[in-house]
Amino acid sequence: MPEKNPSVVPHLRRLLELLASDAPPEDFGAVAAEARRGGADARDVAEVEQAAAAALRVRGTLRQHRRREAELTALFDTAGDLAALRDLDAVLRSIVRRARMLLGTDTAYLTLPDEAAGDTYMRVTDGSVSELFQNLRLQLGEGLGGLVAQTARPYASPDYRTDERFHHTGSIDAGVLDEGLVAILGVPLLLGSGSGGKVIGALFAADRAPRTFSPDEVALLCSLADHAAIAIDTAKAMADARAALAELAEANAVIREHSAAMQRAEESHDRLTDLVLRGGDVPEVAAAVAGLLEGEVTVHDSGGWPLSSTARESGGDAQASGSGSAAGADAAAALVAAAEESRAAAHAVFRDGRWVCAVLAGQELLGSLVLHGRPDLEGPDRRLFERSGVVTALLLLLRRSVAETENRVRGDLMTDLLTAPDRDPVGLVDRGRRLGVDLNRPHLLLVAEAGAAVRERLAGAAVQYLFGSGSVSAEHAGASVLLLPCGDGGPGEAARAAAGQLTQLVGAPVTVAGAGPAAGPRAIADAYAEAARCLRALRVLGRDGTGACAAELGFLGVLLGKDHDVDGFVTATLGPLLDYDAQRGTQLVHTLHAYFGCGGSLTRAKDELHVHINTVVQRLDRVQTLLGPDWNSPERALELQLALRLYLLTAS
Repeated sequence: MPEKNPSVVPHLRRLLELLASDAPPEDFGAVAAEARRGGADARDVAEVEQAAAAALRVRGTLRQHRRREAELTALFDTAGDLAALRDLDAVLRSIVRRARMLLGTDTAYLTLPDEAAGDTYMRVTDGSVSELFQNLRLQLGEGLGGLVAQTARPYASPDYRTDERFHHTGSIDAGVLDEGLVAILGVPLLLGSGSGGKVIGALFAADRAPRTFSPDEVALLCSLADHAAIAIDTAKAMADARAALAELAEANAVIREHSAAMQRAEESHDRLTDLVLRGGDVPEVAAAVAGLLEGEVTVHDSGGWPLSSTARESGGDAQASGSGSAAGADAAAALVAAAEESRAAAHAVFRDGRWVCAVLAGQELLGSLVLHGRPDLEGPDRRLFERSGVVTALLLLLRRSVAETENRVRGDLMTDLLTAPDRDPVGLVDRGRRLGVDLNRPHLLLVAEAGAAVRERLAGAAVQYLFGSGSVSAEHAGASVLLLPCGDGGPGEAARAAAGQLTQLVGAPVTVAGAGPAAGPRAIADAYAEAARCLRALRVLGRDGTGACAAELGFLGVLLGKDHDVDGFVTATLGPLLDYDAQRGTQLVHTLHAYFGCGGSLTRAKDELHVHINTVVQRLDRVQTLLGPDWNSPERALELQLALRLYLLTAS
């Protein structure tokens, strides 16, 4: 091998240094020019030029190896990202960013199909500055991306704006122009291979200047697209798996809940059925349902009045309802409306902070079951509550059947008691005792009457009103007669309570008169006669739909009452004036008697009394203060005059 010319050696050493530092190609050409300027002969210059060309070839090979190494590193990193896949968007952003970096493009982006909209949208972009471009949507076959998706092949355009191979649209061209893109390379995201592969998106790299993409660059972008397709498919599989696991967990929870509900329903059914078969009563059913549902339960009749309660706060309502108060009547009416709504819906309904379930026998409304304190009643508990309504209906039907039988027998007793109390009083008392009614104990007697159109309904309502109270009812002389054990209230209070509830049950005004207390057959028959007279007086006075006793009818009560309580009537009518005269030594009673005796003439009254007319006026003003502004109305004036005459008669 011939020795190198010593003058060439520095130039060759310079080429090696440039090769080691990966200098630009023009620096290698400058070495030959430098040898020529240094006076080297033609043979030496040619040798330096050959060495420079070889160095450039070596440089190209080294650069290709380094690029390939970088590509492999990027692919390995991407594979690592896929292995630790947690966030699909993060993986896709990493792939797009690496595509832009490895191909050295101005921007890179990835599109995915929107199956609902039937087009393709931008999922990830890197290097994009145009909002219009980032929000582009492409139909299948439109633009370079549409062609990639349609053919499942990569496409490259050195100048997209002038490339006629693609179907240009105004929106796509506007987005590309707004981004400033010129050269675009697009490759499909494929799942599967061959003709069976499915395009699930596309990966793009683009420059803002004309550029021809090499086969190596196309292959690199295809490799990154394969990784992106795997990432998307893996994420979808993981999402499907998580959804399947969630569905399985939900199904398992539903099965467990259903199983527990079935077991609880079976136990509840057995408990309630056993209660009914053992002859349990309404309070026991209410207590059992309250225990099963962990709430407070009230049972009401078809008129909305309470039959039984486990709710502490319902006790006051029951008392208000039982007293026939306006509040009780309104509450009962609201409950009936809720029960009717439950019957129409065939389910329990939530109204006014409580659950209401209609208690039905066929389509007949027997009453309602009310649950307090459980606004969250759903699912199995709600079905259990509704099933409890069926059991309650069965119990109420049984009770009603027994009550109707007992009331027929008690009705016979009542008829004999009212028509022939003296025929066999001992026998009547004995019959009553066998039926659970002690006639020798004090009782109140009520006589109820309604219009002819609802008279039959009134008899059934009376049975329902006395349901479970140990009282007796019967039809007599076109009216319903009720015999009740004495309670805390008197006959007037009992009559008003009965009038209110019977009116609700019948749906028409029911007038009720009361009498008593009375003990023994004869006294009870006399009480009936007094109550019947009081009932006629209520009708004459136009007080239909109300309840009262004779003592509450003023002077009519004196005339109608059995004992003719004159002193009580006088005290009730003139009491304030009598007390005032007694305490102050005045003559209000005497003045009032003179005023009425003079026909209401102040002038004649002052002469009768021998006082000044102003004195008469002052005394009458005091009378008005004590008796009220209506003291001189026709009705009050009649009562006052009668009371004055009775007072003067008894005082003389």
